[in-house]
Amino acid sequence: MADQRKCKNDSVPALRFEGFSDPWEQRAFCELVERRNSFSDDKGLPRVEYEDIVSGQGTLNNDVFSKNDKRGGIAFEPNDVLYGKLRPYLRNWLNPQFRGIALGDFWVLNPISVNSSFLFTLIRTSAFERVANESTGTKMPRADWQNVSSAEFAAPVSGEEQQRIGALFAKLDSLITLHQRKVDKLKTVKQSLLEKMFPREGENVPEIRFEGFTDPWEQRRLGEIIKDLSYGVGAAAVPFDGETAYLRITDIDDETHEFLRADLSSPDPGYPLSRSDYLNIGDIVFARTGASVGKTFLNRGEKGNIVFAGFLIRATFASVQTAEFVYQQTLAEPYRRFVEVTSQRSGQPGINAQEYSGWSLWFCGEAEQSRIGALFAKFDSLITLHQREEAGSENPTSRSLLPR
Repeated sequence: MADQRKCKNDSVPALRFEGFSDPWEQRAFCELVERRNSFSDDKGLPRVEYEDIVSGQGTLNNDVFSKNDKRGGIAFEPNDVLYGKLRPYLRNWLNPQFRGIALGDFWVLNPISVNSSFLFTLIRTSAFERVANESTGTKMPRADWQNVSSAEFAAPVSGEEQQRIGALFAKLDSLITLHQRKVDKLKTVKQSLLEKMFPREGENVPEIRFEGFTDPWEQRRLGEIIKDLSYGVGAAAVPFDGETAYLRITDIDDETHEFLRADLSSPDPGYPLSRSDYLNIGDIVFARTGASVGKTFLNRGEKGNIVFAGFLIRATFASVQTAEFVYQQTLAEPYRRFVEVTSQRSGQPGINAQEYSGWSLWFCGEAEQSRIGALFAKFDSLITLHQREEAGSENPTSRSLLPR
């Protein structure tokens, strides 16, 4: 039947393995897969729920599933593909290598005319995502099987080419998972050290300390150790001019606290700026309002001129070492509690400069500050390195190898 079918919109990918030259065929998704609907409550089979899957990665959070769950679901076989059809789970997918039962709003896809690993790659392309996002329903939007099953996607005719593509992305997935595990481990170790290298409540020395330091620590208010606290500018954002970067709350990554440079902007050139509106190395900015209140960014040496926006408050310190030492405390639990309590408002949460000045934090000698700050900065650097390597492994251009 495949030979009799008239191919339309034949295409070839921009990048291809050597030895393959045949055009790819546009195929309706329902020609590539069979959607399984067989219900099973077999108590001997492992169950897979949304919570078991790392969203966007296609890996499992754990290796052991309950086999005594009374609930039944859709039975799946090794090499089937599970796809979460319900928002916000559209990025929950899995290519299991075991028999089991899918619990929840999954499509269980059995590849019938494509390689399983190729199918797993296909459902993660932007082309498939666009179709799946044309969802139905308003209260519980979900991907529409009629839309998806009739949509056409390009696929190689050669099963070997399908297999080579699937194997390539499986390798990339493995690298991404490896880097993510390293990142998670580094974060866990760092968080543990943040708890132990700063004194606990009711104590004045930390549990873990660098050799040679014995003096007790003291608690100081932020306003006592800074040179200045100032609000950012109220300029409108315009496209990046190639020189002056505009740092706003949304430009600070929620997790890494890094300056996101993917979509840079500049302050309106008509707004009068002074030298004090630019960040210096060692400055910390604090988000003062909204859902991100309390979020911080330390300028460790970002290249270029950076102007900070009005919903940020900038703290200037006498030394870069003190700034690093203070910044690391903004990533610890006591600071989170301070933000939670202080930001409470009748309307939108917020913390002003005077309230930030009253934040009580730990303080010790400059030499010890320097050692502690340098240690945690090294952790941040390693975490960032692995995250960038992970992002490089998941280069969007690689995901778009499939022609559209």
